[in-house]
Amino acid sequence: MASTPTPVKVTEVYQVTPPESASELTLSLTFFDTLWFKFHPVERIFFYQLTADSSFFYSSIIPQLKHTLSLTLLHFRLLAGNLIWPSDSPKPVILYTSNDAVSFTVAESDADFHLLSGATIHEAADSHHYIPELSVSETKAAIVSFQITLFPNKGFSIGVSSHHAISDGKSIIMFLKAWAHISKHNTSLLPPELTPFLDRTIIQDPEGIDMVYLNDWITLAAKMGTDSNPTSLKLIPITPPSDIKLVRGTFRLSGEDVKKLREKVISAIGEGNYSTFVLTYAYVAINMVKSKGIERNMKLGIGFMADCRSRLNPPVLDNYFGNCVIPHGLQTEAGLVMEEDGFVFLVGKLKETMKKIEKGVMDGAKDILSDYLKAEPDLMETIGVAGGNRFGVYGTDFGWGRPEMVEVTSVDRTGAFSMAETKHGNGVEIGLAMAQNQMEIFSSLFINGLK
Repeated sequence: MASTPTPVKVTEVYQVTPPESASELTLSLTFFDTLWFKFHPVERIFFYQLTADSSFFYSSIIPQLKHTLSLTLLHFRLLAGNLIWPSDSPKPVILYTSNDAVSFTVAESDADFHLLSGATIHEAADSHHYIPELSVSETKAAIVSFQITLFPNKGFSIGVSSHHAISDGKSIIMFLKAWAHISKHNTSLLPPELTPFLDRTIIQDPEGIDMVYLNDWITLAAKMGTDSNPTSLKLIPITPPSDIKLVRGTFRLSGEDVKKLREKVISAIGEGNYSTFVLTYAYVAINMVKSKGIERNMKLGIGFMADCRSRLNPPVLDNYFGNCVIPHGLQTEAGLVMEEDGFVFLVGKLKETMKKIEKGVMDGAKDILSDYLKAEPDLMETIGVAGGNRFGVYGTDFGWGRPEMVEVTSVDRTGAFSMAETKHGNGVEIGLAMAQNQMEIFSSLFINGLK
């Protein structure tokens, strides 16, 4: 069978360095970082509408983005560095040295920009063309890479691939907002909330959890036969949730929709603080369970990341750059969320979980990764979420307007769904990838459940 031609043509690949004044930097990984040591990169695409011709893209947009990326890397120079594992170090470190650079690919595409950047359901694999490769070998791993793709006379996209062992979602979005701020305002300065705090010594680890996680990953790699070198930086292969062709869909809950969901819960179990995150998660999860046709007696795992910055003792600054999240969640049976009151039931369970997190966000942290790696996926359906409704991703305006769409591309490899605020900030946007027939059922359930 003849292969399908790619809709993307690479026109240039640049290596963008911080300004010469950037000093060398070495940072050790914390236990929050080693938790994600061999996890796959997080991939996002920001789509921007632009009707200017191609000459403006090459003469103005690309030079501006390259220049301001360099200026931004002065503040975030670790991103231009690499993850390495020195022979005299018990664990990998982040090392930035003079002339280290970030890969910056420029490409063109004749694909349908409006299809890709809209809410219309389309093949999930279509997005992969707009994500740059992140270079990872046994001895060195890049930290972030970018691909800027022109859709002539329609718009452009900024694709981002970031190593999860270096930063969580909040941190990488802070960097992108900082880059956008410097580009839009033609400055090299950043406001305090976008100025990264890089000192990882603030993360205390008296129990040595960092090495527990690291050894868990090394054990898994050896067991899988993917890597016999214990100091290899290669990532664990991630296989898609199925070999079925997936489609990508985008759904939105307006502020009024969220209000309806909250009122439904209040009328069933009484007044309480039911956050937008909890209401959205529960509503999306029950519809995913129903649309996938999961057996009622199947175990169901509901997982999400808890931001630990304000929950640690002492707390960590909000602009801390790195990983500072820990997985949390709950287990139940699929049949219980399929009942008529399944939505209310799951909201209640999530609310209970949130209360436990506030009391002890790090409870059981040492065993989180080993428990996850021991889990038998055939015995449990897990629904996770990427992102959140407080990241402000639609605030990344580089000077040519806010994004038309922000997509977490990598959810099609994990089976999770993505969550973000809507473009105008008055609701929640959900992205997910499923088989075509499942997506049709999900769409019907999602829409009809709000009537």
